[in-house]
Amino acid sequence: MRAVLCKAFGGPETLVCASVPPPAMKPDHVRVAIHAAGVNLADTLIIRGRYQDKPDFPFSPGSEVAGVVSEIGAGVSRLQVGDRVLARTGWGGYAEEAVVPETAAVILPEAMDFITAAGFIVVYGTAIHALADRGRLRPGETLLVLGAAGGVGLAAVELGKALGARVIAAASSADKLAIAKAHGADDLIDYGTEDLKERVRALTGGKGADVIYDPIGGEATQAVMSAINWRGRLLVVGFASGDIPKLALNRVLIKGCDVIGVYWGDHLRHDPDGLAEEMVALSRFYAAGQIRPHVSATYPLEAAAAALQAIENRSAVGKIVLQVREASA
Repeated sequence: MRAVLCKAFGGPETLVCASVPPPAMKPDHVRVAIHAAGVNLADTLIIRGRYQDKPDFPFSPGSEVAGVVSEIGAGVSRLQVGDRVLARTGWGGYAEEAVVPETAAVILPEAMDFITAAGFIVVYGTAIHALADRGRLRPGETLLVLGAAGGVGLAAVELGKALGARVIAAASSADKLAIAKAHGADDLIDYGTEDLKERVRALTGGKGADVIYDPIGGEATQAVMSAINWRGRLLVVGFASGDIPKLALNRVLIKGCDVIGVYWGDHLRHDPDGLAEEMVALSRFYAAGQIRPHVSATYPLEAAAAALQAIENRSAVGKIVLQVREASA
């Protein structure tokens, strides 16, 4: 099978596309013939050795895929050969086949194509875990989303609206904010030209945001910690800026607020049934038209390096997907 390989830690340009043996089958696992694979920030980190997980070399990046079950292992009871599925792989998704635990794969909603599905599971899984589980977002609260035009940010905008919140979207340009507005944001902040802290305060009557969804880190985190409401919740989703901020704990004390880590992958390791449970809720939102992945670009498998470069330089809007097989419908 074809696969994109990382043979040593480095940038996207170090990856190679090669022919490799298919992965071995295991009990309680299913083999997925991959039609499309999502491209995520975590993929850029794992190939550079900056992610929590460090697979043995050589490995394929790629943490989410969509395809068809082509083989089932001993003990599999929920899925069968021929099922259209989306699956969380952790890594190994930039390939023509993957073998994943049955608990890591769920059947696609009937109307969802493979390209859409490949850009669905990580961003919406992260967002629903962050907002509903960790952030306890309630109807009527104000949600501030940083990086609101990126994959995880745009998903949080849509889910925030679906959960009944007022959503303030913050991004680095007017073009990116237009995408967030089209996906349901109520108010917009261009932190390329506006003072983030002061604009949040102005939009909330001086109170600040109730929940802050932060996949950016760096200076943005420092700014919004001065614009969080009493008993607000800062959701630490990631550090796309490349800068892990150091928080002044006196601000946490004064605001009586919570700083909450959101690591969706580890959540699923502790709760293997969590993916199926989250997909039930997400499928309802999808069927109602309340969430709809914005796939801004597709690349062939051989162009994975270019796709990852678009993520690293933060030019991507919404999701980027690798099309692994031609029949991706």
